[in-house]
Amino acid sequence: MLRGEIVKEPPLPRPPNVTREVAEMPGAIFSKLQARIRQHPGPLFPLHVGDTWLDPVEGARMEDLTLATQARLHHYVAPQGEPALVQALVEKLRAKNGLSVEPGAVLVTAGATGALSSALGALLSPGEEVVVLAPFWPLIRGIVQAFRGRPVELPFYDRVGSAAEAIAALRGVIGPNTVAIYVSSPSNPTGRVLPPDWLEAIAALARSLDLWLISDETYEDYVFRGEHVSVARFAPERTLTAFSFSKAYGMAGNRVGYLVGPPAIVAQAQKVSTHTFYAAPTSGQRAALVALTRGAEWISRARALYQTAGDAAAAALRLPPPEGSTFLFLDLRAIVDDRGVAGFLEDALEDGVLLAPGESCGKAYAGWARLCFTSAPPTQVELAIARLSRRLGYT
Repeated sequence: MLRGEIVKEPPLPRPPNVTREVAEMPGAIFSKLQARIRQHPGPLFPLHVGDTWLDPVEGARMEDLTLATQARLHHYVAPQGEPALVQALVEKLRAKNGLSVEPGAVLVTAGATGALSSALGALLSPGEEVVVLAPFWPLIRGIVQAFRGRPVELPFYDRVGSAAEAIAALRGVIGPNTVAIYVSSPSNPTGRVLPPDWLEAIAALARSLDLWLISDETYEDYVFRGEHVSVARFAPERTLTAFSFSKAYGMAGNRVGYLVGPPAIVAQAQKVSTHTFYAAPTSGQRAALVALTRGAEWISRARALYQTAGDAAAAALRLPPPEGSTFLFLDLRAIVDDRGVAGFLEDALEDGVLLAPGESCGKAYAGWARLCFTSAPPTQVELAIARLSRRLGYT
């Protein structure tokens, strides 16, 4: 080096920059009011999170699992899932969902979130598109973005009135980069249960255009009006379906769900799951097996309690009763002031009522809000709904 020569520093690495796709993902999905929530002086009613006040069926609770009865409880299981659970799921899928599956068609995952992530991770190349029927479960948009895909949001559940209209709406947004259609029935957040002829028409469209179907059937057990039908009945060769023990059996903290589809693509999805969470928790899978074998009566009781809570909440808020799921979706556009829904959520927080902003369920739903009517005991939900009804000027 010569005297006086300026030494150039090597280029710095990218931090603190992140990828464009991650930067565009939503962060505080359920509430931007966390600081105010922490400082709220009175009781809080957490209607913004999809959960249940019920504990799982006896035998499937964490305190029920002991080393005396559960061998290797704290060890890894196979990445596909505990073999006994996989086999039990095969039998359930055949008997309940009408799907002709073998063990290779099932992947046990870290919740339905893990199932959907594994499926989309296996399908998407950068820039490819997934048509997402909206309003939608808030995390699906970010999952598509995380795998470098582009979510194409299609306002659907509140805008489409027939199978023909559904197909016309889909044809309007499907393009050359479309890889899959994401559909959820029963719907989070609208509570809609799509009729079988709609699902059959959507499946036929997917087959005609050589697209995948991503079917979110998390709330299959909670249909109050109508009938739940698995989309895979109509197009098994191109459908990947996500199911959840979290919602079915009140086991959200256990993180167990499962993905079902053609064995060849499920094997590819297992590569994604293995390289992200490796396997769903062993204890959660053991509890899930108990719930699956003993939980029919629990689900029946929960369904009746949920329907009672949902119907009462809908009546108080002047909404149609939900067809399924555990949510109501409120159209606030006519009553919010110049602060928009964000201002209304702040006002509801003063009453201790927490709601999720509708925009988290789709860009076209910035004037809406979502509430879960099972996230607290019925007496608390009833009190929260009464406060919300007053805030809306109904009482």
